[in-house]
Amino acid sequence: MIKTKATGPIPTGFQAIDGELALGGQKASALVAEHGSPLFIYAKSRLDDRMAELRAAMPDSLDLHYAMKANPYAPLLRHMIGLADGIDIASGGELRMALAAGAAPDHVSFAGPGKQDEELEQAIQAGVTINIESAGECDRALKIGKAFAKQPRLAIRVNPDFDLKGSGMKMGGGAKPFGMDIELVAPTVRQIVEAGADWRGFHIFAGSQALSADAIIETQAQTVALAARLATEIGQSPAHINLGGGFGIPYFPGDDPLDIIKVGDALSDQLARLPDILSSTQFAIELGRYLVGEAGVYLTRIVDRKQSQGQTFLVTDGGLHHQLAASGNFGTVVRRNYPAAIASRFEEEPVETVSIVGCLCTPLDRLSDNAAMPRAGVGDIVAIFCAGAYGASASPANFLGQGPAAELLLD
Repeated sequence: MIKTKATGPIPTGFQAIDGELALGGQKASALVAEHGSPLFIYAKSRLDDRMAELRAAMPDSLDLHYAMKANPYAPLLRHMIGLADGIDIASGGELRMALAAGAAPDHVSFAGPGKQDEELEQAIQAGVTINIESAGECDRALKIGKAFAKQPRLAIRVNPDFDLKGSGMKMGGGAKPFGMDIELVAPTVRQIVEAGADWRGFHIFAGSQALSADAIIETQAQTVALAARLATEIGQSPAHINLGGGFGIPYFPGDDPLDIIKVGDALSDQLARLPDILSSTQFAIELGRYLVGEAGVYLTRIVDRKQSQGQTFLVTDGGLHHQLAASGNFGTVVRRNYPAAIASRFEEEPVETVSIVGCLCTPLDRLSDNAAMPRAGVGDIVAIFCAGAYGASASPANFLGQGPAAELLLD
């Protein structure tokens, strides 16, 4: 007897036309027929709604940044630049993409360890804020700024002495390649100021993909307290503090949505009681998957239906080369099923247990494991939800020569 495994919760708001999943008012099968398979579909309306909900929940004074590593697809990026107050990048390549998409340089911040000299030069010449990750990086940035007679805009990325409890990926609370240890921050800021550079403040990012409002509230309070402590030690108010992100979305069975109202209320109270050293500081949070993750759906066509040792496999023309995270190979310790459905039979009830696998020659290429689905066969379309973040650009598209999936931004 094959044990059926639950799939993650499909985000609310998806509709059907004639029993099929509809995206942007079009049937999934029609979209695949026109644009090919596999295909990533992103919805502007869902991006707009998510940002509107977030702004309504968060303090009016808080800036909302988009972390473009979640999804750098150019049409989507252009749309997010119009919605967000800033863009956070993590490479020289992302810098070029952000500027090409219309981002204002003074609204761009550049984080990430291992920045190369040419990346620092591009950032300094463009006038974006560089989040300094080490003493050596600071020395190089100041040297480059002097060589080009440009005043670098530099913030310090702090490695906090705490992490975001329950986060899927911890970015603080121990030895990390990210950011500077607390005791190095004040001396480095003094070096920046003495060199005549523009010290922009702090970037403090403790973790990501958390669904607990209480954990995020606690971390944000710790972050504000740490920033106040560092500013007091330095003796100067920071112009800007990036509180990081960490807002998660439900991917797996049992996941509940993050209560952003609770988070926003607590942060409003926190920012209303700031110490004097932070009273003139502009605060921001940076979010990636929370803004775009649920706006994306990955469509892939079934090319074979087969039986093996009593198990049924639906073999698709897609797979982990486009959806590494959904396959369980992107940092997941225990493999669990993403939200998935037979898009072409969206309103039909499950009648069988099947595994949905990709076309790659590896047992790792499994999009859904022993999931309850309507009966489907060759030509039917599979939908993997929550595909708007860390999908196309975070997966090994060229593995086995398969190549990238098509992408499309719909209204």
